[in-house]
Amino acid sequence: MYREAYERAKAAKDDRRMADLDAAYQREQLLLEVLLDIRDGLRAPAPPKPEATSNPIAALDTIRRITKLR
Repeated sequence: MYREAYERAKAAKDDRRMADLDAAYQREQLLLEVLLDIRDGLRAPAPPKPEATSNPIAALDTIRRITKLR
C-alpha cells in the first residue's frame, strides 16, 4: 500500500507526499514492533528446568530473558 502510493508521489515529484508516506510507514513499523513486544511480554514463561534453579548463570539468563526489550 505505502510502496504504490510512494511510487506515485515519486513519479509526480511530490516531495512532501513522499516524506509524509515515509513517516507514516515508519510509524506503522514502530507500532507493529510495540505490539509484538507486548505480545511477547504477555506470553507465559517456559517452565524452569530443575537444574536451572541451582545454577546462578542460568538464573541470570532467565532474568535477562524476562527483562529483555527488543
